Amino acid sequence: MRKVFLRILAVIFIMTYLTVGVQVLKSESTQTQEAQETATHQGPADPAELEAFIDGIMTTHMMANHIAGATFSFVKDGEIFFAKGYGYADIEKKKPVIADETLFRPGSVSKLFTWTAVMQLVEQGKIDLNTDINNYLIEFKIPETYPESITMTHLMTHTPGFEEMVSEMAVRSAEDLVPLGEFLAAKIPARVYPPGDISAYSNYGTALAGYIVEVVSGIPFDDYIEKNIYQPLGLHHSTFRQPLPPHLADKMSVGYSFENGVFKAKEFELINGLAPAGSMSSTATDMARFMIAHLQHGKYGENRILKEETARQMHSLLHTHDKRVDGNAHGFWELRLNNLRMIGHGGDSIWFHTSLILIPEENVGLFVSYNSAGGGGPARDQLLQAFLDRYYPASEMPELKPDPDFKKRAKRFVGSYKMARVVITSYEKLMALMMKADVKVTDEGTLLTPFPAGLGDKQWVEVEPLVFRELGGQDTAVFREDSKGRITHAFISSLPYFAIIKMAWYETPAFHYSLLVITMILFLSTLIWPGAALFRIVCRRKREEKKGPRSARWLVGIISALYLIFVLGFLMVLSDPMELMFGVPSGLKVFLAFPIISAVLTIGAIIYTVFAWKKKYWTGCARLHFTLIVLASLIFIWFLNYWNLFGYRF
Repeated sequence: MRKVFLRILAVIFIMTYLTVGVQVLKSESTQTQEAQETATHQGPADPAELEAFIDGIMTTHMMANHIAGATFSFVKDGEIFFAKGYGYADIEKKKPVIADETLFRPGSVSKLFTWTAVMQLVEQGKIDLNTDINNYLIEFKIPETYPESITMTHLMTHTPGFEEMVSEMAVRSAEDLVPLGEFLAAKIPARVYPPGDISAYSNYGTALAGYIVEVVSGIPFDDYIEKNIYQPLGLHHSTFRQPLPPHLADKMSVGYSFENGVFKAKEFELINGLAPAGSMSSTATDMARFMIAHLQHGKYGENRILKEETARQMHSLLHTHDKRVDGNAHGFWELRLNNLRMIGHGGDSIWFHTSLILIPEENVGLFVSYNSAGGGGPARDQLLQAFLDRYYPASEMPELKPDPDFKKRAKRFVGSYKMARVVITSYEKLMALMMKADVKVTDEGTLLTPFPAGLGDKQWVEVEPLVFRELGGQDTAVFREDSKGRITHAFISSLPYFAIIKMAWYETPAFHYSLLVITMILFLSTLIWPGAALFRIVCRRKREEKKGPRSARWLVGIISALYLIFVLGFLMVLSDPMELMFGVPSGLKVFLAFPIISAVLTIGAIIYTVFAWKKKYWTGCARLHFTLIVLASLIFIWFLNYWNLFGYRF
C-alpha cells in the first residue's frame, strides 16, 4: 500500500512541482574535466568553453538519468551566449533536439509569462496588487471563507490559502478541454488557510490570475500573451495554445518515460482549465529572449514588455515566511546559492522537467529542459550546482559543529511535519500520508529531515534559537513557535513555495497506519478460521457456550468482507495513479459504496452486541471477538471519514 501512496504522491507534484534543493554533480566525463581546467571562474567568457562544459554534463547525466533529449540556453549581457540541443526530440524518427526549433513543455515556468502579463496591467493601472480579486471577477466569485480578502499579491506569492487540486487537471483529447473561465468557476478549491498566512503552491491561483488578465484586458489569455509578450520579443516558436497550432506541431519534442530498459513515447499532454499555470510550449532560444528582457529590466532590442521600474519591482522580494529564508519575488522564486541571489522558476509536466534561473547581479540567465520523466528533475538541479561551482564558486563556509547540549532541547523539534500543499476536502487528502517529513535527532546532535518526493535527506545544525544551517550545504531552516513555545511550522530556504506544518499526534501517518493495520487484522480474523479461533486459544476456558443467532456472525462476516474488498479494490483502482489527473476513476465510484453498506450493517451489529452481552451468547472470548469486530468497524468508518473516503467527496 505504501508503494501506491508513493506513486500517488508523484501525481500531486507532477504538474509544476518545483525542486530547488540541489546536489553537486560528480561528472566523470573527460571532456568536462578538460573544460574545468581552463575555467575563468568569473562567469562564462568563451562560448566554446561553456559548450564543452555543458556537453560533458549532458553526456553524463542523460545517460545516468535515462533522458532522451534536452535543450539548453545561456544568456549574458543582453545576448544569447550559447544554446544547444542534446539527444533526440523523436527517437523513432531519429530527430535531434535543435535549440532554436524544438519545442519543449516548460511546465510551471509558464507562470512567469502569466505574472509578467499581470505586471503589465499593474503598470497600466488596470490591476491593483492589493485589491480584492473578486472586484475583477464577473462570472463567479471566490467564497468569503475568511474575513481577509484574497488579493493579486496573494495569488502571486501562492498565499491565497487554497487547498491543492489534482482531479481533472488533464484530459486525453482536445475535445475534452474545458475553457479557462468555465473550469475555474466549476472547480473553486476550498480556502483552508487565511490569505497571506503561509505559502501553499497553487496552480489554481496562477490560472485565476491568468483569467483576471483575460477579464481585465477584454481579450482571451492566449491572444493577450501573443500580442503583448511574444510579438515584442520575437518569440515565434512559443504558444500556450492546446493542441499546438499546425505550424508548431511538427516541431514539438516527444515526451518519454523509461520502462523496462527502453524509452517509451508518450502523447502530447493536454492541461485542462489551468493553461496559464503550465500549458506553454517553447524553444530554448525563445526562452532566452524572455530571460534577456527581464535581465534588461523589461527591454529587448527596441521593444519593451515592462517599464524599468515595473521590472525592478517584479524582481524584488514580495513575500517570505521569515527574513532569514528565501521567498517570492512577484512570481519569481528566490534562490541563494554560492553567495548569489537568483530568481527563477522550475516546472514539471508529466514527461518534461525544466528550470529557468536569472542572476541579475551578473546579468546572466540559463534555461534547461528535459523531455523524459523521472531523471529530469535531479538532472536540472545537478546542472545548476555544477554550473555555479565552476563559474561562481562559493567562498569556503565555516565548519558547523553541533552544540553538545542541543540534544537536551531537541525534543520540541522532533515529530512528523506535513507540507502545506495538500488536499483537505476530497478523497485526494489521502496523499498527505506520504507528504510528510519525520524530523529526528541524530547521535551527533543534528536534526535529520528526510523529505518526501525526491527532495533528499538533510542534516541541520542549530546556529541560533529556532534557526538551523544545513550540514555540508547552503540551506537554512527556521522554525516557528506559538505563544506556549510549541513548534508549529518550519520554513526551508530552498523550499519557499510551501510551509511545513507540524502535525498533531492524531494526524501522523504512524497513527493512521496503525489503525489501518489493526482493523484489517480484525476483519480478516472473521473470515479465516485460525484467526477466529485465536481468542479461544488465548482464553483456554472450556465451558458450555450459549448459542447465539447465526445471523449475527454472518453479519460481521459480511461487514468485514465488504471492508476488505473495498481496500483491495481501492489499491487496484489506484495501481495507475496517473488516472487521478483525468478525473475520478469509475472503479473508485463503485468501491466507495462498500463502506457505506458496511456502515448501515454495523448498526445491526451494534444491536447484536448489546444482546450478546445481555443474554451471554457464545463464550466470553467469542463475545469479545464479536465486540472487537464491531468496534473495528466504527474505527474504520472514522478513518474513512477522516480521509474523505466515506461517501462521495470529489
